[in-house]
Formats: sequence, C-alpha cells, structure tokens
Amino acid sequence: MIKCIIVDDEPLAHDLVTTFCKRIPHLQVVAQCYDAFEALEWLNSNNVDLMFLDLHMPELKGFEFLRTLQAPPKVIVTTAYKEHALEGYELAIQDYLVKPFSFERFLKAVNKAIGSPSSVSNKQDNSEEKEGHVSRFFVKGEKEHYQINTKDILYVEAKGNYATMFMEKGEILVHEKISGLEELLPESGFLRVHRSFIVSLNKITSMKGDILTIGNHEVPIGQTYSKAIREIILNKK
Repeated sequence: MIKCIIVDDEPLAHDLVTTFCKRIPHLQVVAQCYDAFEALEWLNSNNVDLMFLDLHMPELKGFEFLRTLQAPPKVIVTTAYKEHALEGYELAIQDYLVKPFSFERFLKAVNKAIGSPSSVSNKQDNSEEKEGHVSRFFVKGEKEHYQINTKDILYVEAKGNYATMFMEKGEILVHEKISGLEELLPESGFLRVHRSFIVSLNKITSMKGDILTIGNHEVPIGQTYSKAIREIILNKK
C-alpha cells in the first residue's frame, strides 16, 4: 500500500485528490492537512510514501515547508501557479500539477513518483528494491486501472494506440502506446527488440535465429535491433 498525505488549504483540492486516489488501487490517503504547520506536526511522528503539496498556503508556503523536512517523502506539487516549476525541480519534486488537472495527468504523476526509489517506504518495498525487483506503475485498461509490478511482465506488444502486456498470469490490453510503456519500464530489466515488442530480459529462455522464446511465447527480433540485442543478451547470459 502506498501511503499518501495531502497538504493544501483548499477543501475542494482535498476532494479532488482523494477522489483520484480512490480510483488507483493500493493508493491510500492517510492524512489530510490544511496548512504546513499541521503537516509538519503530523510528519514528525508518522511516515508516508507520497505527499501532494500545495504551494500558496497561509503563513508557511509549500516550498518553505518542504525545506524544513530532513527526510521528505516523494512530493507531487499541486498548484494553480506555473511560475514556481523550476524551483520545485531544484527541490527534487517528482512532478508539478497545475490546477485544474485531469485524472490522466494525475495518474502520470503518480506513476512517475512510485516508479523511482523512495526516501520513505515500507519494509516490503525496501527489501524488494534492494533485490532490484520492484518498479510499479498504473495503467488504464478497458474498464479499470491496474497496478503493474514489472517483475510479473513477460513482454509487451504494440497494438496501434494500445498495447498488450503479457504477464505471468494472463494478459492486459492497456490504453497506452508502446513508446509510453517503454518510458515507464526500467531500462536495466527491459529491452526493445522490435518496433512492436519490449521484452523482460530475465524472462528470456532461449534465442534461435531472430526469435526469442519467453515461456510458451515467441517474440521476433527486428532487423534494425538484431546486432545490439545479440550483444546485450549474449553478454548477459
């Protein structure tokens, strides 16, 4: 479960973020604070994985508050003002959402945040990250959003503006181009082997000619990818 805190002085902003969070599996809002001092007091005795932070709050502004934290969680800024974006990235925030933002934009920010190492995380996530197994993100399916753990992916196949993710247990048709999924997948574990295919390196069982075998599936190697892929796979083996 990814634990979140909302820090914003606007009740409507709280309603929007909590509504969006409820639509994403395993994303849990554990605290809602309406000013920075309330949030500071809560964080002094509690840990979270992700913070949705407004900038223009009374008394102590968002970035001023962020600078007071010794070990801040990941931060997604939610604000009506665009002009502070550069300052935010200097503080290593994960993303910068300008109000009003859509659910799709919110989901992209969450994917970006949970797909990178966290300074505050639960014990299970930490142990998995040390083993190099964990990267999670959310994708939009036909009727719902799915949380994907990359260790369960066999390969991805492009389907025009969609893609099919072949998993250890079944497959998922997602509303995402293969180029978008390529950005989400960790480079160390996945490889584009064809204009229409991305494979998990750890799931490759054999290679014969220009065909990779992954479990009961066969994936073609594109001609333009062939030389580089052979070097990577054979060196890895």
